[in-house]
Amino acid sequence: MIMLERLGDFVFRRARAVLVVGGLLLLVAAGVGFGAFGKLQSEGFDAPDSASSRAKETIEDTFPGRPNIVFEVRAKDGSTVDGPAVAAAGRTFTEALSGSPGFDHVASYWTTGAPGLKADDGHGALVVAHAAEDEVSALPKGAEPPADSPIKVRIGGENAIGPAVSGEVGKSLALAEAIAVPLTLLLLVLAFGSVIAALIPLAIGFIAIMGTFAELFVLGSLTDVSIFSINLTTALGLGLAIDYALLIVARHRELLRSGHDLHDAVVGTLRTAGRTILFSAATVAAALAVLLVFPQYFLRSFAYAGIGVVIISALAALIIAPALLTVLGPRVDSLRVRGIKGVQGAEAPMWSKLAGLVSRRPALTALPVLAALLLAASPLLGVQFGTPDERVLPTATDVRQVGDTMREDYSHNDTRSIDVVLLGSGAEAPVDGYAAALGALPGVTRVDSAAADSVRPGARLLTVITTLPAKSDAAQDLVHDVRAVPAPDRTEALVGGTDAALVDTKSSIADRLPLAFGLIVLSTFVLLFLFTGSVLQPLRALLLNGISITAAVGVTVWVFQDGHLSGWLGFTPLPMDTSMTVLLFCIAFALSMDYEVFVTSRIKELHDAGESDADAVRHGLGRTGRIVTTAAALLAVTFVAFLTSSVSFLQLFGFGAALAILLDATLVRGVLVPAAMRVLGRYAWYAPAPLRRLHERVGLRESAPESVDLPAHRAPAEAAESEVSAHKG
Repeated sequence: MIMLERLGDFVFRRARAVLVVGGLLLLVAAGVGFGAFGKLQSEGFDAPDSASSRAKETIEDTFPGRPNIVFEVRAKDGSTVDGPAVAAAGRTFTEALSGSPGFDHVASYWTTGAPGLKADDGHGALVVAHAAEDEVSALPKGAEPPADSPIKVRIGGENAIGPAVSGEVGKSLALAEAIAVPLTLLLLVLAFGSVIAALIPLAIGFIAIMGTFAELFVLGSLTDVSIFSINLTTALGLGLAIDYALLIVARHRELLRSGHDLHDAVVGTLRTAGRTILFSAATVAAALAVLLVFPQYFLRSFAYAGIGVVIISALAALIIAPALLTVLGPRVDSLRVRGIKGVQGAEAPMWSKLAGLVSRRPALTALPVLAALLLAASPLLGVQFGTPDERVLPTATDVRQVGDTMREDYSHNDTRSIDVVLLGSGAEAPVDGYAAALGALPGVTRVDSAAADSVRPGARLLTVITTLPAKSDAAQDLVHDVRAVPAPDRTEALVGGTDAALVDTKSSIADRLPLAFGLIVLSTFVLLFLFTGSVLQPLRALLLNGISITAAVGVTVWVFQDGHLSGWLGFTPLPMDTSMTVLLFCIAFALSMDYEVFVTSRIKELHDAGESDADAVRHGLGRTGRIVTTAAALLAVTFVAFLTSSVSFLQLFGFGAALAILLDATLVRGVLVPAAMRVLGRYAWYAPAPLRRLHERVGLRESAPESVDLPAHRAPAEAAESEVSAHKG
C-alpha cells in the first residue's frame, strides 16, 4: 500500500522527531487520563428508557423517601433485639441516623414495631432509610455506635452495592496488574529473546492505555461511562500492543535477515505487517462498535474504551514502533537471553507440519476438534440470565452479608416487592378493583395502595408484596402477570422494582441482538472481502469463529452458572450476567478476528506470490502460527489475572475471554482453518465477476509483495526452504 510505504519512509527519516512528539502527547494524555477515575460510574446495567426505569425515576421524583439503604443491627453478645440494652441502642442509632445529613424517612423495628423488620430468629433487626446520594459506602459520621455499644451495625441495600463493587474492582485491578505486568514482561523477554525488544510492546501498551484513559475522561465529562471500562482498557491495551508489536518486530527481523537494509526493512514492514494491523484494527473496532446499539451505558462504555484503545494501539504500532526500530537499529536485540532465539518471522516447522497433516487428512483431524467444541458449547442449552447484585461480592463484605441475611432470615420483610406507578388523571380515583386484581395473582401476599403518601396529583404508587425469591423465574413471571392486568381508566401503569428491571434488561438486549448480529456479519464480510477479495473467506471466518466462541461461552456457563470450580475460585454460582455475556461474545469475536487477519494475510500474501493453495496454507501457518500462539498466550495472561478478582463477574469475563483466545489460537487457527482451506480448495478465493472487479478497484492490496519477503533472485519456495534450514541450524 502506497500510503503505508510513505508513512514508513517518513517515520524512518523523522524517527527522533516522531518519538519526541509522541512523548509529549503521552505526557498530556497521562495528565488528563488519571482524572478519568473520578468521572466514571458504577451503574449502567438497566435499560434507561424501559418501564422499570421510568417507574424508578417517577418514584424518586414524585414519591421521595422510598428506602434505598438498609442497616442490619445485631447484638454483640448474641441476645435478642428485644432485650432492654439492645433495644435502647437500636433506638439511639435510629435517632442518630435520622439526624444525619443526607438521610431521611428513617424507620426501624424499634420505632415502628413492624414484624418484617425483625429477623425470624429474633437476633437481628433492620433500620431502613432513604439516602439522598446515589451511593452510600459507610455509616454516616456521628451515627456509628460507640465502641462500648451492645450492638454492631452492617450496611447494605441498593445504594450500598455500587460503592462496594467499585471498591473491590479497584483492589482487584491493582492485584491483577501487579500479577499480569511482571509476568507479561518475563514472557515477552522469552518471546523476543531480548530485553530491549520486549520493552517495545510495553511502550505501545502504555501509550494505548494512557490515551484511552484521556478519552474516557472526556467522554465521562459529557455522558455516563462505566468504571468497568477501565478493566477492558488495561487488558485490551496491553494485549493488542503485544499482538501488533510481535507482528511488527517479527516481520522487521525477517526482512533484515533476507538482506534488506534498515530503511527498506522499516518501509517493507509497514507495507506488509502494517496492512495487516490496519485490517485487524478495523475488524476489532467494528466488532466492539456493535456494543453501541445497546441502551445500557455499561455496554456502551466498553465500545467507547474498546474503539479508543484499538485505534490508539494501531497508531502507536504503525508510527511509534517503527520509529523505535529505526532509532535502536541493531540495538533492538540488545540484552539478549542466551539460548532464546525469539520470534524471527521465519517459518516454524511444527506449524508447517501441522498444516500439512491437516491438509492431507482434513476430516480425520477436524471432526474430533469440531465434536469437542460442540460438546464444550452444550451447557448453553441450559443457560439462564440475570443482572448483578450483592452476590457478586465476597462473602466477607458487609453489603454481601446483609443481602444474604435478608434473603435467609427475614421471611416477612417487604423489601421483595414490585412497584406499580399509575400515571394519568384517573390515578387519584379509588383503585380498589385494580389492587384486588393484583392481589389475586399467584405469589402476591398483599397490595399496599391506601397510604396517604402514595397519592400525588396525577400519580399513585402501589406496592405489590411478594415472598418469591428475587430474580427467580417465578418472580419474573409475576412481573409479566402484573403488567397483563389492565390499568384503571385514564391511567398508564409503570411496573418497576428489581425483578421488573431484570425483565426489561433481558428484553432490551434480546430486542437488539438481531441488529448487533447483523452488523457483525456485515462488517466482517465487507472488511474481509476488501482484505482477501473472496466471498467465501468471510463466511468461513464467521462460521469457525462462531463455533470457538460458543464453546468458550459454554464452558463459562458450566463453571460460573453451574458452579463447577466455585470452591476453588471463591464465587457464588449465579445466572449468567446478561450484559457481561454480550460483552464477552463481542470481545472474544473481536480478538478472534484479530488472529484471523494475522493468519489469512500471510496465506493470501504467499498465494498472490504464486504458491499453490496447499503450500500457501502450509507456509502461511508456519510463519504466523508461532506469532499467533505467542500473542494469544501473552494476552490470555492479562485476562487470566482477572481470576484473582473478588468480584465474580470480572472472574467470569477473564475466564471466558482467556479461554476463547486460547481455543481460537490453537484449535481454530491450527486445525480448523487449514482443514476448511483444504475443503474449499481453489474456491477459497472465489468471488463473482462483478465483485472481483469491485475488489480490483477498491480492495486494499500490497504492491509487489514478492519484493518484500524475498530477495528478487530467489523463488518463494526456495527462500522458504532456506529460512527453515536456517531456523533449524
